[in-house]
Amino acid sequence: MKFPRTNRILIICAGGIAGCDRPQSTLNPAGKEAAQILELFWWMTGGAVVIWLIMIALALYAIWLQPGAHDVKQTRRWIIGGGVVFPTVVLSVLLVFGLRMLPPLVAKAPEGSMQVEVKGLQWWWRVRYPPAADSNERAVELANEIRLPVNEPVQFLLDSEDVLHSFWIPALGGKVDMFPGRRTRLALTPTRTGTFRGVCAEYCGDAHAQMNFDVTVMERADFDAWLREQSQPATSPIDEAANRGSELFVSRGCGACHTVRGTEARGTVGPDLTHVGSRSSIGAGILKNQPDMFHRWLEETDAVKPGVLMPSFHMLPEEERMALAAYLEQLE
Repeated sequence: MKFPRTNRILIICAGGIAGCDRPQSTLNPAGKEAAQILELFWWMTGGAVVIWLIMIALALYAIWLQPGAHDVKQTRRWIIGGGVVFPTVVLSVLLVFGLRMLPPLVAKAPEGSMQVEVKGLQWWWRVRYPPAADSNERAVELANEIRLPVNEPVQFLLDSEDVLHSFWIPALGGKVDMFPGRRTRLALTPTRTGTFRGVCAEYCGDAHAQMNFDVTVMERADFDAWLREQSQPATSPIDEAANRGSELFVSRGCGACHTVRGTEARGTVGPDLTHVGSRSSIGAGILKNQPDMFHRWLEETDAVKPGVLMPSFHMLPEEERMALAAYLEQLE
C-alpha cells in the first residue's frame, strides 16, 4: 500500500515526535541534570538555526545580486558582520553558557546521599547497594536493574571489570566512562517516577548494543520496601518443578558462577540471581522475564546474545531446562 507524499511526510514526522517521549529519550527529561542538558541543547539549537539563517541569507544575496549593482563596502560589511562577527559572538556566548553549566553536572552528590555502585562487564551490569555506615544490614546486589527514590540525589560509583564501558541514562542525565582499575562518579537526581532505559554508550565488544538496563524511579516508601525485600535470602521453591530446578541449579554447576543467597550457590563470576524472578528482563534487557524466556535463554544463550560468556545448556534434557526455568522464575 502506497501513501501520498504528504501523508508519508506526516507519518515520518509523527514517528519522530513519538520517539521523543520514549523512556530512553533525552528530550523527555526525568531528572534535574537531564533538564539542564536539555536546556543547553535548545539554546545551542537556537544559536545554530540563527547562524544558519544568516548564512543562507548571505548566500541568496550573493546569488541574486547583479554585478555592478551593489556597493562593495556595504557588501563587505554584510560578509564580515554576518559571516564572521555574528557567528563568533553567538558561539562565544553559547560556549560561556555551556561552561557555566558544566560544574553542577560533574559535582558530587551532597554528603549523606544514597550511593549505588555499578560495575560494567561484557555484557551486563553488576549493581550494588552498599549498607549505610551506621547500619548492620548487608549490601544488596543485583544485575541489569536499578531502582531509585524520586526527588533524592544519588551518587553513582562506577568502574569496569574488563574493558571501557560508558554509563548513560538519557532521561536522567549525562554519560560517564567506566575504566578498569579506576572509579568514576556521577550524581543524578530523578524528578519523576517511572521506568527509564539505561545503556552502554561506549563500544565494548560483540554484544555492546545488547547491554541495557532498566531504571525504576519510585516513591521513597516503595523504594524502602523493595530494598528490604532484595536484602532477604531466596525463597524456597513452591512446587515440584521449581524444587527440581533448585537441585539441578547446584548439581549442574550453575552455583559455580551465580549466587543465590540462602542456598549453596555462591558463585561470583555471573550475576547474583537471588531475586532474578522479580526483575523486569533477562540478559540485560533482551528478553522478558517469563518462564518460556528463561528456558530460551538456557537453551540458546549464545544465539540470543552473541559473544556472551555464559555457555548455553542445550545439551540438557528439556525437562531439566524447564525445571531450571521454573526455579529461576520463582526467585522473587
